[in-house]
Amino acid sequence: MPDKRLRPRKEPGQQRAVETRERLLAAAARVFSEHGYAAGTTNRIAEAAGHSIGSLYQYFPNKDAMLVELATAHARDGIATIERHLAGGPLPDTLEDKIRLFVRAAIDNHRDDPALHRVLFEQAPRPPELLEFLHAAEEKAVAAACELLTADPRVTVADVPMAARLVVSAIESLVHRFVAHSHPGGRLQDAERFENELVDMLTRYLTGPAGPR
Repeated sequence: MPDKRLRPRKEPGQQRAVETRERLLAAAARVFSEHGYAAGTTNRIAEAAGHSIGSLYQYFPNKDAMLVELATAHARDGIATIERHLAGGPLPDTLEDKIRLFVRAAIDNHRDDPALHRVLFEQAPRPPELLEFLHAAEEKAVAAACELLTADPRVTVADVPMAARLVVSAIESLVHRFVAHSHPGGRLQDAERFENELVDMLTRYLTGPAGPR
Protein backbone atom coordinates (compact mmCIF):
# COMPACT_ATOMS: atom_id res chain seq x y z
CA MET A 1 0.00 0.00 0.00
CA PRO A 2 1.17 3.55 -0.64
CA ASP A 3 2.73 5.24 2.39
CA LYS A 4 0.40 8.11 3.26
CA ARG A 5 3.24 9.87 5.07
CA LEU A 6 4.98 10.37 1.72
CA ARG A 7 1.97 11.51 -0.29
CA PRO A 8 0.47 15.00 -0.67
CA ARG A 9 -2.57 15.64 1.52
CA LYS A 10 -4.71 17.12 -1.22
CA GLU A 11 -4.56 17.90 -4.89
CA PRO A 12 -5.50 21.52 -5.50
CA GLY A 13 -8.42 22.20 -7.79
CA GLN A 14 -8.56 25.97 -8.06
CA GLN A 15 -5.81 27.97 -9.73
CA ARG A 16 -4.96 29.82 -6.55
CA ALA A 17 -4.43 26.54 -4.70
CA VAL A 18 -2.30 25.20 -7.55
CA GLU A 19 -0.11 28.29 -7.37
CA THR A 20 0.22 27.96 -3.58
CA ARG A 21 1.31 24.35 -3.91
CA GLU A 22 3.86 25.25 -6.59
CA ARG A 23 5.26 28.07 -4.44
CA LEU A 24 5.67 25.65 -1.54
CA LEU A 25 7.50 23.13 -3.72
CA ALA A 26 9.72 25.83 -5.23
CA ALA A 27 10.56 27.05 -1.74
CA ALA A 28 11.31 23.49 -0.64
CA ALA A 29 13.73 23.09 -3.53
CA ARG A 30 15.55 26.29 -2.54
CA VAL A 31 15.69 25.36 1.13
CA PHE A 32 16.95 21.83 0.55
CA SER A 33 19.54 23.14 -1.91
CA GLU A 34 20.81 25.83 0.47
CA HIS A 35 20.49 24.05 3.83
CA GLY A 36 20.48 20.32 3.08
CA TYR A 37 18.10 17.63 4.26
CA ALA A 38 18.47 17.86 8.05
CA ALA A 39 18.12 21.65 8.22
CA GLY A 40 15.42 21.77 5.54
CA THR A 41 12.56 21.97 8.00
CA THR A 42 8.92 22.59 7.15
CA ASN A 43 9.05 25.84 9.16
CA ARG A 44 11.93 27.07 7.03
CA ILE A 45 10.14 26.02 3.84
CA ALA A 46 6.90 27.74 4.82
CA GLU A 47 8.79 30.93 5.68
CA ALA A 48 10.66 30.86 2.36
CA ALA A 49 7.36 30.44 0.51
CA GLY A 50 5.70 33.28 2.40
CA HIS A 51 3.04 30.99 3.90
CA SER A 52 2.15 29.81 7.37
CA ILE A 53 3.15 26.35 8.53
CA GLY A 54 -0.55 25.53 8.71
CA SER A 55 -0.92 26.34 5.03
CA LEU A 56 1.97 24.02 4.20
CA TYR A 57 0.39 21.18 6.17
CA GLN A 58 -2.81 21.56 4.19
CA TYR A 59 -0.88 20.26 1.17
CA PHE A 60 1.96 18.13 2.57
CA PRO A 61 2.15 16.07 5.79
CA ASN A 62 5.93 16.52 6.15
CA LYS A 63 9.11 17.46 4.33
CA ASP A 64 9.65 13.92 3.06
CA ALA A 65 6.43 14.10 1.07
CA MET A 66 7.74 17.28 -0.53
CA LEU A 67 11.03 15.59 -1.34
CA VAL A 68 9.20 12.73 -3.05
CA GLU A 69 7.25 15.23 -5.16
CA LEU A 70 10.46 17.03 -6.14
CA ALA A 71 12.25 13.75 -6.94
CA THR A 72 9.36 12.59 -9.12
CA ALA A 73 9.30 15.90 -11.00
CA HIS A 74 13.07 15.70 -11.49
CA ALA A 75 12.78 12.17 -12.91
CA ARG A 76 10.05 13.31 -15.31
CA ASP A 77 12.28 16.15 -16.46
CA GLY A 78 15.06 13.63 -17.08
CA ILE A 79 12.84 11.51 -19.31
CA ALA A 80 11.72 14.60 -21.20
CA THR A 81 15.34 15.68 -21.68
CA ILE A 82 16.32 12.33 -23.23
CA GLU A 83 13.26 12.34 -25.48
CA ARG A 84 14.02 15.90 -26.57
CA HIS A 85 17.60 15.00 -27.47
CA LEU A 86 16.52 11.91 -29.40
CA ALA A 87 13.72 13.74 -31.21
CA GLY A 88 15.79 16.77 -32.17
CA GLY A 89 16.14 15.69 -35.79
CA PRO A 90 18.11 12.99 -37.61
CA LEU A 91 20.41 11.02 -35.33
CA PRO A 92 24.14 11.68 -35.63
CA ASP A 93 26.13 9.49 -37.99
CA THR A 94 28.91 8.50 -35.61
CA LEU A 95 28.60 6.19 -32.62
CA GLU A 96 30.47 8.72 -30.49
CA ASP A 97 27.86 11.38 -31.13
CA LYS A 98 25.00 8.97 -30.49
CA ILE A 99 26.47 8.15 -27.09
CA ARG A 100 26.99 11.87 -26.54
CA LEU A 101 23.22 12.36 -26.82
CA PHE A 102 22.70 10.26 -23.71
CA VAL A 103 25.66 11.75 -21.84
CA ARG A 104 24.61 15.31 -22.56
CA ALA A 105 21.00 14.61 -21.62
CA ALA A 106 22.15 13.27 -18.25
CA ILE A 107 24.46 16.24 -17.67
CA ASP A 108 21.70 18.70 -18.60
CA ASN A 109 19.33 17.02 -16.16
CA HIS A 110 21.84 17.19 -13.30
CA ARG A 111 23.57 20.50 -13.71
CA ASP A 112 20.78 22.99 -12.86
CA ASP A 113 20.95 22.47 -9.08
CA PRO A 114 23.53 19.86 -8.05
CA ALA A 115 23.01 20.49 -4.33
CA LEU A 116 19.28 19.79 -4.61
CA HIS A 117 19.91 16.74 -6.79
CA ARG A 118 22.26 15.36 -4.14
CA VAL A 119 19.56 15.66 -1.48
CA LEU A 120 16.87 14.18 -3.72
CA PHE A 121 18.76 11.06 -4.70
CA GLU A 122 20.98 10.45 -1.70
CA GLN A 123 18.76 11.40 1.23
CA ALA A 124 15.13 11.56 0.09
CA PRO A 125 12.88 8.55 0.83
CA ARG A 126 11.87 6.41 -2.12
CA PRO A 127 8.39 4.95 -1.78
CA PRO A 128 7.38 2.05 -4.06
CA GLU A 129 5.55 4.33 -6.49
CA LEU A 130 8.69 6.43 -7.06
CA LEU A 131 10.90 3.36 -7.39
CA GLU A 132 8.53 1.92 -10.00
CA PHE A 133 8.54 5.21 -11.89
CA LEU A 134 12.35 5.37 -11.84
CA HIS A 135 12.61 1.75 -12.96
CA ALA A 136 10.24 2.40 -15.87
CA ALA A 137 12.26 5.47 -16.87
CA GLU A 138 15.49 3.46 -16.82
CA GLU A 139 13.97 0.67 -18.90
CA LYS A 140 12.81 3.23 -21.45
CA ALA A 141 16.33 4.66 -21.70
CA VAL A 142 17.83 1.15 -21.99
CA ALA A 143 15.43 0.26 -24.81
CA ALA A 144 16.33 3.43 -26.71
CA ALA A 145 20.06 2.76 -26.24
CA CYS A 146 19.64 -0.85 -27.35
CA GLU A 147 17.90 0.24 -30.54
CA LEU A 148 20.69 2.70 -31.36
CA LEU A 149 23.47 0.21 -30.65
CA THR A 150 21.82 -2.61 -32.60
CA ALA A 151 21.62 -0.42 -35.69
CA ASP A 152 25.25 0.75 -35.53
CA PRO A 153 27.72 -1.43 -37.49
CA ARG A 154 30.69 -0.29 -35.37
CA VAL A 155 29.34 -1.94 -32.22
CA THR A 156 31.22 -5.19 -31.59
CA VAL A 157 29.97 -6.27 -28.16
CA ALA A 158 28.32 -9.67 -28.29
CA ASP A 159 25.49 -8.93 -25.88
CA VAL A 160 23.99 -5.66 -27.08
CA PRO A 161 21.01 -5.58 -24.66
CA MET A 162 23.37 -6.00 -21.69
CA ALA A 163 25.74 -3.43 -23.16
CA ALA A 164 22.86 -0.95 -23.49
CA ARG A 165 21.99 -1.47 -19.81
CA LEU A 166 25.63 -0.99 -18.78
CA VAL A 167 25.92 2.18 -20.84
CA VAL A 168 22.77 3.73 -19.36
CA SER A 169 23.74 2.75 -15.79
CA ALA A 170 27.31 4.02 -16.21
CA ILE A 171 26.17 7.35 -17.60
CA GLU A 172 23.64 7.93 -14.81
CA SER A 173 26.01 6.93 -12.03
CA LEU A 174 29.12 8.72 -13.29
CA VAL A 175 27.31 11.91 -14.27
CA HIS A 176 25.62 12.05 -10.87
CA ARG A 177 28.93 11.67 -9.04
CA PHE A 178 30.67 14.22 -11.24
CA VAL A 179 28.01 16.93 -11.06
CA ALA A 180 26.77 16.40 -7.51
CA HIS A 181 30.18 16.06 -5.90
CA SER A 182 32.45 18.27 -7.98
CA HIS A 183 33.89 21.43 -6.50
CA PRO A 184 31.51 24.25 -7.51
CA GLY A 185 34.30 26.39 -8.92
CA GLY A 186 35.51 23.70 -11.31
CA ARG A 187 32.29 22.02 -12.30
CA LEU A 188 31.46 23.99 -15.43
CA GLN A 189 35.06 24.28 -16.58
CA ASP A 190 35.51 20.50 -16.32
CA ALA A 191 32.14 19.49 -17.77
CA GLU A 192 33.33 19.41 -21.38
CA ARG A 193 36.40 17.35 -20.47
CA PHE A 194 34.27 14.96 -18.45
CA GLU A 195 31.78 14.56 -21.29
CA ASN A 196 34.52 13.84 -23.83
CA GLU A 197 36.27 11.30 -21.61
CA LEU A 198 33.05 9.47 -20.76
CA VAL A 199 32.01 9.31 -24.43
CA ASP A 200 35.48 8.02 -25.35
CA MET A 201 35.42 5.37 -22.60
CA LEU A 202 32.01 4.02 -23.63
CA THR A 203 32.88 4.09 -27.34
CA ARG A 204 36.03 2.04 -26.70
CA TYR A 205 34.02 -0.49 -24.71
CA LEU A 206 31.38 -0.84 -27.44
CA THR A 207 33.83 -1.07 -30.36
CA GLY A 208 36.73 -2.98 -28.84
CA PRO A 209 37.69 -6.58 -29.64
CA ALA A 210 35.00 -8.99 -28.48
CA GLY A 211 36.08 -10.80 -25.34
CA PRO A 212 35.78 -14.55 -24.64
CA ARG A 213 32.29 -15.86 -23.99
